[in-house]
Amino acid sequence: MHQRLGAVKQSIAENQARLKQYTWTETTETSLKGEEKKRTQADCVYGPEGKTEKTPVGNPAPPPSRRGIKGKIVANKIEDMKDYMDRVASLVQRYVPPNAQSMQEAFAKGNAQLSSAGALVFHDYFKPGDNLTITFDLATKKVVSFAVATYLDQPKDVVTVDARFSSLPDGTNFLEESVLNATAKQIQIKKTNSGYHKLAG
Repeated sequence: MHQRLGAVKQSIAENQARLKQYTWTETTETSLKGEEKKRTQADCVYGPEGKTEKTPVGNPAPPPSRRGIKGKIVANKIEDMKDYMDRVASLVQRYVPPNAQSMQEAFAKGNAQLSSAGALVFHDYFKPGDNLTITFDLATKKVVSFAVATYLDQPKDVVTVDARFSSLPDGTNFLEESVLNATAKQIQIKKTNSGYHKLAG
């Protein structure tokens, strides 16, 4: 298990470094109660500090304006939802991409194990009772997928992320698709990364 953890950490670090040479397009679909509410696209590149910098593509349609009390209620709901999703996004950043130091700490505490399918499973990775499962292909030394099961404030505020990876022609591994579910609010956010191009120079 220690060997596999080392291979996973090395693979993630190498791919993060390789992806800094690329630009790509991220498509985000936001659904509420099973109905798509918003779809946006952004051109992405890694900035000098290693964080993804996003430039919106096109102009998103303005929300329909409503007046009076009903309009205020709708505006307040939208604001509450935005705050909620900002908090969810901040939480998810603790797991995506998996952090080498956090994985090592979970392992040191005895909170890591190999599943029957050979996946690395971390318990209490960031919060008590959470799980991070990483499926890793030993032959190709690449992360195939990972799954996060966590929560916002209370365990009933369930937040899950399922992500799968793919490879570019030069062997660089990238996050092709991730699906986030915030079940308490019946919100789903699906992100798809595509159109990878190497930066000039």
